[in-house]
Amino acid sequence: MNPSYSFFVTGTDTEIGKTLTSAALLSAFGARGLRTAAMKPIAAGAEYRNGVWHNEDADFLAHAANVTLPRTLTTPYLCKEACAPHLAAKQEGIRFDIEQIRQCYATVAQAADCVVVEGVGGFRVPLDDHYDTADLACALKLPVVLVVGLRLGCLNHALLSAAAICASGLTFVGWVANQIDPTMRYLDENIATLRMRFEQQYNAPLLGKIPYLESPSAAAAALHLNIDPLLALCAKRL
Repeated sequence: MNPSYSFFVTGTDTEIGKTLTSAALLSAFGARGLRTAAMKPIAAGAEYRNGVWHNEDADFLAHAANVTLPRTLTTPYLCKEACAPHLAAKQEGIRFDIEQIRQCYATVAQAADCVVVEGVGGFRVPLDDHYDTADLACALKLPVVLVVGLRLGCLNHALLSAAAICASGLTFVGWVANQIDPTMRYLDENIATLRMRFEQQYNAPLLGKIPYLESPSAAAAALHLNIDPLLALCAKRL
């Protein structure tokens, strides 16, 4: 059974703040007294340090969580090449097994009240010739939080991503606006457009607006989130 407060975090693209937002969610839920654990089931891009391969995003999430777990559970697939996961896996002879990831999640879920699972890339990034990140999210059966990277073109990416989430049969529980372009024009107008459409079409609230942070941290980003809608939703599921 899923913990009461667990979510799958996806984004409108790569490098748009999924990891920062996931870490901020972990920080916010931890501040409410919950045991938090993080998963980055598939990570692409690793650095060898002190005899161990490290992925920057996976490490960032691990530091934001308050439950420490083996990397073999939280990141069962770590590719060395920083490229599309299906290409990295092919180069390294890796086959992503969604069932194995589901089993890892089940083990992690036993140790925490809240598990934040960060996807890889956008919602429909290929994992192999047949499956993509949407299939992974569906296998975990978790409600989805969408991170929108605020830059020119984000409206189309956000609307398509939301439609894909709902077409997959998953619950789109809310979204986070993350400013990745500090000079973006009409920032508030773009947020207002998405806020209206997401609330009207999907009843998905805006969970926060993370400004451009010179020194991003989980705690700093968490100050800009409102997790009350997520807590209320989870309370209804109990």
